[in-house]
Amino acid sequence: MKTAELLQQGLHALACELPEGASEALLDYLVLLEKWNRTINLTAIRERERMVTQHLLDSLSVLPSLGAADHRLVDIGTGAGLPGIPLAIARPELQVTLVEPNQKKVAFLRQAKAELNLSNVEVQGVRAEDVVAGQGFDVVISRAFADLPDFVKVGARLVAPKGRLIAMKGLVPYEEIARLPADASTTVHAVDVPQLAATRHLIEVRFATSGQPEEAA
Repeated sequence: MKTAELLQQGLHALACELPEGASEALLDYLVLLEKWNRTINLTAIRERERMVTQHLLDSLSVLPSLGAADHRLVDIGTGAGLPGIPLAIARPELQVTLVEPNQKKVAFLRQAKAELNLSNVEVQGVRAEDVVAGQGFDVVISRAFADLPDFVKVGARLVAPKGRLIAMKGLVPYEEIARLPADASTTVHAVDVPQLAATRHLIEVRFATSGQPEEAA
């Protein structure tokens, strides 16, 4: 099956309506990713069909969790721009900040921003811990953090008082959830990624207070 057809089938399964030109931009992003991947290790996935499923559709499965009131999103540890770039393409009105410390990957992200004309994307080539705190992002997201408490500790500095953190996970990390701060409220969303034979969940974390999270008991 052609890559474009595979993407369209996945978008239909997700009930995802994209703005004009977005599907083409997503495929252009994959072409660019494939090109740079020959010289820089951006992703272990080499087949474009698998990239559609495990990169594009996996990233776009977050869209139902983004509301109209979400205007600013930061993707920490974004790597090759996932999920940030697909979300920026799908939601042009969303201001997306990509945070990545690896400078080779940062070069790719800046090139992708330029070639895809992503005016709603900002690239910060720093560690997540070094991003200026208090910027009030509506959503702090990552699929790169292995440990949920570590992600929450870093993300809590960046999220708005009424914002939330979203960790993209496979199986529900019950043990990690148990180690979250006492004032963290957690909601687990099962996600069905089309064409992906794997369990996926979004772990949404909010705080009862607007300040730094309390220490876990």
